Amino acid sequence: MNYVRRVLQPGESVIHVTRIHPIIFLRAIFWFAVALLLLIASLIKLSGDPRIVGEALAVFGLIFALASAIPALIRRISTELAVTDRRVIYKSGVLARHTLEMNCSKVESVDVDQTLLGRLLGFGTIIVRGTGGSLEPIRMISDPLTFRSHITAG
Repeated sequence: MNYVRRVLQPGESVIHVTRIHPIIFLRAIFWFAVALLLLIASLIKLSGDPRIVGEALAVFGLIFALASAIPALIRRISTELAVTDRRVIYKSGVLARHTLEMNCSKVESVDVDQTLLGRLLGFGTIIVRGTGGSLEPIRMISDPLTFRSHITAG
């Protein structure tokens, strides 16, 4: 919440903060599980050249897991979503930063989209529509209904 704290105006206070849901790590978890299964299968069932092939495939699975986990981790760490008593604040990115801020008085509606899995696990997409424009969809945020309630209650 470094960005949000830095941009607070005098007398402004944070009402609610949320993050990107951990579901963004699902692809990395899948590849890690595949790598682990390949490694276990090659150690238990195979010997000789097939064992080396199984271990090599497990290493590739681990590389895919890391290649999926690192961007997801950066996205989760670098995204800040907050509702203050005056504004809705969204910031994403590390080197290239993307920020959107909208005064709460300018918010016309807040749309929440959740799939069945999103409802079960508590994540979804929100779109904050303001006068004269709208925020882009903010995907995979944790507890979008609570976030919406804090925006519309102000």
